[in-house]
Amino acid sequence: MTRFVESTITFPYKRSLGPVTGAFMTALAEKRILGIRNGAAVLVPPMEWDPASGAELAADLVEVGPAGTVESWTWVPVPTEQHPLEKPFAFAFIRLDGASCPLLHAVDAGSPAAVFEGLRVAPRWRGRRVGHITDIQCFVPGETSEVDGPDVESTGQPVELMDYTASVTYSTPVLAMADRAVAATREQRLTGLRCPACERVYFGGDRPYCPVDAVELGPDAEIDLPSTGTLTNFIVVEPVRYPGQTATEPFARVFVLLDDSDVVLTYQPVIDLPVDEIRVGIRVTAGWAPIDAPVDNVSGIGRPLGSLLGWTPSGEPDVNDPDLVNRIY
Repeated sequence: MTRFVESTITFPYKRSLGPVTGAFMTALAEKRILGIRNGAAVLVPPMEWDPASGAELAADLVEVGPAGTVESWTWVPVPTEQHPLEKPFAFAFIRLDGASCPLLHAVDAGSPAAVFEGLRVAPRWRGRRVGHITDIQCFVPGETSEVDGPDVESTGQPVELMDYTASVTYSTPVLAMADRAVAATREQRLTGLRCPACERVYFGGDRPYCPVDAVELGPDAEIDLPSTGTLTNFIVVEPVRYPGQTATEPFARVFVLLDDSDVVLTYQPVIDLPVDEIRVGIRVTAGWAPIDAPVDNVSGIGRPLGSLLGWTPSGEPDVNDPDLVNRIY
């Protein structure tokens, strides 16, 4: 049975909001809700294009609400960390007064028995608002808006950019040969695959096939690889703050051409090699974790492979070969 490993990529980015969404977010910081005219209709939140025809809309913004009427709803009995409230609540389509379409938002009604179609609700604003849809903490039953905590006045500055965090989780199948390669590192060995037809040697890859001869490479094709080599290329990473980033100082990832082979290991960590001393041609040797040390079975670009922690200078003279920079795979 194939083993799968789950990974998550999380990264921040800034979004330029433009004149319509920017105006909508700026108004939220001022405890106002804007829509945009689309003929006789008013769309909330405002859009730059007609959702039916795709035609560009003039920036004819109009204030709506802030109270509105629940048109449909669903109860969330067990909120998660991704939900707007920590206690049970309703997600509802709320048609704000003056709007032609409903706005989806949370309603803090206390119990599902207190929510119904036709319920009148009004916003509960956050005390400190930044120009984001979450400036409306939720809606509450009644006609009168609330403020959660001390009401801090808006700075009056237009909201033009917004910080976002993107997160993607995916599952990757782990081949049996990859597990065997990690197991070999616990014995301080590197293994590769030699094609019986062309005798080319490969390391890693998504499928155990020779790409030249289309020959499947099984356990009988596995061979030991040298644990010494030459640095052919490198990158120096200047850390930026993002979720999960633990590095605070510049670090390097290097490409290592293994001795007596055509195998290049890519994006390898380095050990005892300052980033300002890295150069093409340095001779390196594998740095291993102790044989009895626990290791992570999950490897990937820029991460250690099992017990192979990285590469450290061997002390041998540099290799002076101008063609080394062309050895990237």
